[in-house]
Amino acid sequence: MTKSNIIVDNKSTESATKTKAKATLVVEKEVVAKATPKPKAAPKAKAAPKAKAAPKAKAVPVVEIAKKKILFVTSEAAPFIRTGGLGDVAGALPVTLNELGTDTRVILPLYYDIPESFRKAMEYVGSVYVTLAWRTQYCGLYKSVYNGVTYYFIDNEQYFKRAGIYGHYDDAERFSFFSKAVLECLRLIDFYPDVIHSNDWHSALVPVFLDSFYRDNENYHYIKTVFTIHNIEFQGKYGDDLSEDVLGLPADKVDLIRYAGCINFMKGGIESANVVTTVSPSYAEEIMDRYYAYGLEMILKDRGNKVCGIVNGIDTDVFNPAKDKFLVKNFDYASIEDKAVNKEALLTMLGMEYNHNTPLIGMVTRLTEQKGIDLLVARLDDIMQSNVQVVVLGKGDWKYENMLIELASRYPEKLKVIINFSTDIANKIYASSDMFLMPSKFEPCGLSQMISMRYGTIPIVRMTGGLKDTVQGFDPTQLTGDGFTFYSYNADDMLDAIMRAIGTFNCKREWNAIIANAMSKDLSWKASAVKYLELYNKI
Repeated sequence: MTKSNIIVDNKSTESATKTKAKATLVVEKEVVAKATPKPKAAPKAKAAPKAKAAPKAKAVPVVEIAKKKILFVTSEAAPFIRTGGLGDVAGALPVTLNELGTDTRVILPLYYDIPESFRKAMEYVGSVYVTLAWRTQYCGLYKSVYNGVTYYFIDNEQYFKRAGIYGHYDDAERFSFFSKAVLECLRLIDFYPDVIHSNDWHSALVPVFLDSFYRDNENYHYIKTVFTIHNIEFQGKYGDDLSEDVLGLPADKVDLIRYAGCINFMKGGIESANVVTTVSPSYAEEIMDRYYAYGLEMILKDRGNKVCGIVNGIDTDVFNPAKDKFLVKNFDYASIEDKAVNKEALLTMLGMEYNHNTPLIGMVTRLTEQKGIDLLVARLDDIMQSNVQVVVLGKGDWKYENMLIELASRYPEKLKVIINFSTDIANKIYASSDMFLMPSKFEPCGLSQMISMRYGTIPIVRMTGGLKDTVQGFDPTQLTGDGFTFYSYNADDMLDAIMRAIGTFNCKREWNAIIANAMSKDLSWKASAVKYLELYNKI
């Protein structure tokens, strides 16, 4: 890779300068010699000959540096299809990388659930056949350009023409096909990237297949690989027979994906990638511990020299209270009083009474153990004794859904639980709430705490993973910090943080300061994208 945008022909310039100097010196000597009178009558002095013009310097050749080529491999990407944080990352990080001067493209499956409006804008590229063990499968390829990024879509109706993108009986085969199809499709688009960046277990086999089947091809020989763990809980673990029946790996490569008596896709990505990243520095440290690693701690410790964490950002254009189309009234910090207009409208819509002096705590979350719903359920009765209202939006485990519905029936004026997900209502909660609760058991990065800060809603979080890296506890003596924090996964510690937040809400000077700190924080993708680019350049 060249190291500058312009290469100057220094030798040509230097040679031209020396030639000019030499010509001038010769002329001066000749003029002096011929102008000096001799003993005899000196003839009329001849006019000094004109100096020869120095040769022109050669034109300076300009060579532009080739853009760093990145292929971002993902099982979902906003706005086409998303179920969580990975989709948000795949929709925002490539855009920012291209703004930094790279040629970053994204590839994902062509799911049935991708809206027709996006499908109509896609262009057919071509097709190849993909060998997967004993089977040979058709693979079509489509592309679309969105926000300056080229997206490619892997088409196979047997695998992807069905409702829902995860949770099917043959997910192992579906995403094995996808991972190998990614590599085959490079021939179709004549795009051989400097770096292939895979994400989570669904594309963890890309570096495995690259090393096992493609390295001898000169177009693939120098491709580097990055594998990002967004959530180590989900690893892609399957029976050992998958190796021969689906993957068809050479015998000397099977150990890359075999672990603890089964096939483990994520383990293969960790073993094969040049670099392994997580979505926050604290999470990169935590997954070295048995408590957080879900069985992969020894593999990660052994490969610790290639593991690092880069915290996610958010798309600050999408999450912008000054432009958000879902809000009743847009606002920014200069017009923060209009936040109350949204709060009143949300509570009215939910059938709850609005009181400017009663703080509203919001939650937009999956109702799972990971998200700390156990802590919330354990202390909701205590929380309801305070002057506070709570709104919860989400769905997940039926036991948590039922518990929250039962609790809401006890406090109809103070607690509203919506078992669903809606971007419209989610954004209204982010903008209308005074506080946002995230008592997570673990959190690789988390986006909700950053979105809430963007909307002037103060996060109450457990200090784990990305929550620890993105939220600074408020110090009332210095008026620094942008949230309220607690460390132990303990319901009483969570309750204490909530009570501190409610107490600060009633002190307007402190509350205005913490809102200012939160809304002025740089939560964009730029800083994170710069770190990814530095990483790509190092490997």
